Amino acid sequence: MMTLYSGGTCPRSHRCRTVLFEKGMDFAIEYVDGQGRAEDVAVINPYNQVPVLVERDLVLYEANIINEYIDDRFPHPQLMPADPATRARARLMLFQFEKDLFCFLDALEADGADAVAARRAVAAGLTQLTPVFNRGRFLLGDDLSMLDIALAPLLWRLPRYGIELGREAAPVETYVRRLFDRPAFQEAMTPAEKAMRA
Repeated sequence: MMTLYSGGTCPRSHRCRTVLFEKGMDFAIEYVDGQGRAEDVAVINPYNQVPVLVERDLVLYEANIINEYIDDRFPHPQLMPADPATRARARLMLFQFEKDLFCFLDALEADGADAVAARRAVAAGLTQLTPVFNRGRFLLGDDLSMLDIALAPLLWRLPRYGIELGREAAPVETYVRRLFDRPAFQEAMTPAEKAMRA
């Protein structure tokens, strides 16, 4: 059985939990305190960070790597495109999300002097994506994909981070309702994450 070592409020862990619930498979989640990482995590991940996935003798870290492994191992429903060119484009978008949006998470969590610039950068990055939100129900069309799952935890936390999107980003609101209403997204949340929008 797979075991996911997860933070209770970690957005990257939230991604992996969502993929596991979307797949409807058998797994265990071990929650790790955000301040003092469990000794197990320090031993199995050289970066001492969550998420970490363990399946028998396989140990994976980094959310996108974990999620692609789960998608390959349990292909239904398929979350990465089957076509190699479209899959490569999806990987590029995931990389862009990391470089242009998720790189600001530490500043947003710390809420220090850098948080103001981080809020502006994330709001601008999401606003630039607005045309993509208009194309279909989800980022790659009518079916949920890994791209949607990657963005969902950040979008859920926008009020917590004090990020407001302007009127030009109105299509994002319709999109997030579709994401947040999914049973797997709801099941994947911890009580602390649910409280972020209570």
